[in-house]
Amino acid sequence: MSATISRPRLVHWRTAIFVIFFVMGLGFASWASRLPAVKQILGIDDFGVGVLLFVSGAASIVGLSLANVIVARWGARRGMVFTIAAFASGVIVTGLGVQVAESYALTAVGLGLMGLGMSSTDVMMNVEAASVEQAFGRTLMPLFHAFFSVGTVAGAGAGIAMAGWSVGVGWHFGVVGIVVLAAGWAALRFVPERMPAVTEDAPAPTRRERFAEMAAVWRDPRTYAIGLIMLGMAFAEGSANDWLAIAVVDGHGQTEAVGAVALTVFSVAMTLFRVLGGPMVDRIGRVWTLRILSIAAAVGLVMFILAPTLPIAFIGVALWGAGASLGFPLGMSAAADDPTKAAASVSAAATIGYLAFLGGPPVLGWISHQIGILPTLWIIVVLIVMSGLASGAARPIAGSTVGGGHARRGPETAASEENLGTVHDGARPRRENAV
Repeated sequence: MSATISRPRLVHWRTAIFVIFFVMGLGFASWASRLPAVKQILGIDDFGVGVLLFVSGAASIVGLSLANVIVARWGARRGMVFTIAAFASGVIVTGLGVQVAESYALTAVGLGLMGLGMSSTDVMMNVEAASVEQAFGRTLMPLFHAFFSVGTVAGAGAGIAMAGWSVGVGWHFGVVGIVVLAAGWAALRFVPERMPAVTEDAPAPTRRERFAEMAAVWRDPRTYAIGLIMLGMAFAEGSANDWLAIAVVDGHGQTEAVGAVALTVFSVAMTLFRVLGGPMVDRIGRVWTLRILSIAAAVGLVMFILAPTLPIAFIGVALWGAGASLGFPLGMSAAADDPTKAAASVSAAATIGYLAFLGGPPVLGWISHQIGILPTLWIIVVLIVMSGLASGAARPIAGSTVGGGHARRGPETAASEENLGTVHDGARPRRENAV
């Protein structure tokens, strides 16, 4: 018989991860929605914006590497205490750099902190989300990412209001940073501390063994195949978050407010399809879901690039957002099919996805400086097509409880010790070993 997490604690755990996804989306979109204002205040061109994004992307790569070490050493819950603080601090420093100091260098420092905290937190919250999904035995990862998208909708919507009311970037980012920090830390109280399961026959692995397990997934071809799926869709999502508002302003000749509206349309479309994504996957499976949505994303982006009128551009944005909605979460879900190595696999998959999500936009900035923002987006169309062609890699492995289609669902019960390992309640740890 296996010890279990009670139903109320499992629901609280799931809700806490929802909150963390939400506030990270809120913070990220708050920055993205004010990017035209940042560009204007600092007096920089697309290349200058690209350099700032490169700083964020480089720091994000460091954060991805640190996340693997932190999860292996301390666990996701303890690690997020510090990484959420780093992200929130970065948001505040960025606002001070733009509005108070009007300093390109200080803004870059803030974005570096944001990138470091964002990427490392993302790995950890996806590790936790994958564990909750396996515990419930049905597809939940898109819903977790829907909360990130709800956060981006809230962040973009606030950006519209702040731009319309001429509220300074410094005040805006300062309030957002405090909200992210307070809500994130409050949610972590309900996330259990989990360590590898301990039994008489299978003692807890050593620190060296946990690091070896994380390294082993990089020798698995399936890791790279899932990574290819996530690569194209992460580029599609990341490019929209960082460049859509500017593409509307510079490419289609609209105002900053219209650019923020376009980002909101993208985020709303992505959110709706992430909410619907779980039942859709449980009905037709991961593979067909990814194939259908990759077609929608490619068609929508082409419409946006070639749009002769603003309404057609907005329809394209909606299709682009809907099509790009599930690539990243379903990649995370596929990586977690094997619960014995879910943490290591999710960390590796998140690393591949975020190399594209955070490293791609700076590259696009450099290219757009040469040929213009709208022609640059054709690169994303090609990557989306590649992602769709690789979607077969997301097929569930034998024994997985989620993602197979035909409404196949596991029992919505509390998670067993075999999936979740040793659970601690927080300040006073309590072992729940298998007996």
